[in-house]
Amino acid sequence: MKTVSLIKRSNGSHLVGDGFPVRNIFSYHDLARELSPFVLMDYAGPADFEPTDARRGVGAHPHRGFETVTIVYAGGVSHRDSGGGGGTIGPGDVQWMTAGSGVEHEEFHSPEYARRGGPFEMVQLWVNLPARDKTTPPAYQGITDADIPEVMLPGGAGAVRLIAGEYANVPGAADTFTPMNVWDMRLDAGHEVSFRLPEGHTTALFVLEGEIRIDDQRVGDAELAIMERDGSELAFEVNTEARVLLLGGEPIDEPIAAQGPFVMNSQTEITQAINDYQAGRFGRIPATT
Repeated sequence: MKTVSLIKRSNGSHLVGDGFPVRNIFSYHDLARELSPFVLMDYAGPADFEPTDARRGVGAHPHRGFETVTIVYAGGVSHRDSGGGGGTIGPGDVQWMTAGSGVEHEEFHSPEYARRGGPFEMVQLWVNLPARDKTTPPAYQGITDADIPEVMLPGGAGAVRLIAGEYANVPGAADTFTPMNVWDMRLDAGHEVSFRLPEGHTTALFVLEGEIRIDDQRVGDAELAIMERDGSELAFEVNTEARVLLLGGEPIDEPIAAQGPFVMNSQTEITQAINDYQAGRFGRIPATT
């Protein structure tokens, strides 16, 4: 049976650009090795934005050596990058961008959402790439809500949306470089939920809303339960109706060197990434007309 290693709360809140009020839950500064292959998690919202015709978000910036995974719960996000990827996602949708060898991208509130305003909520994960894949070409997966398989849990306990990984022999929607689970769960109160997961894999549960009890510890809104890697059975009680994101995966047992928007294996590679970006080797986002 998996036991709790740590209950993690936010590192503090800040504004990313002018459109993403986030709480950093963890990053490569604190728990990258414990949560490998995940190296960062930001939780944006819940927030409300007034209608506007202005562009709110983050302008062009680079990444290398990892992937960004953006899960929208409310609102809308539009993305464009120098690799030719891009699109708009809304509630239930996911964008999975592989920065790989280097990409420049931008993220703004979608024009439709900006004009409408209202609730905004999303999670962004940074997923590390192993050394062999850090120079893979940039890629973009735009995954709609309809693309994501949903499996009902036994006993009417709720449902699991399989963004990545596998549950009950149903594969998730995303292609990944290393084995991992990213499950978006809607859970009903008064049930015990259990899963059998690979021995030795990282496992964590992030509660967006509601309350669960695991290993006799309460986990509530915007809290992350990080489990020990020993054991293969994960079991917990759902105290109130809850939305929970399960993160799991095979740890990448390699050195991590990270700075700003780059996640590599050595400081020399970080320096090279900075030089390559400044020299224009990441490409440029096409100009809009």
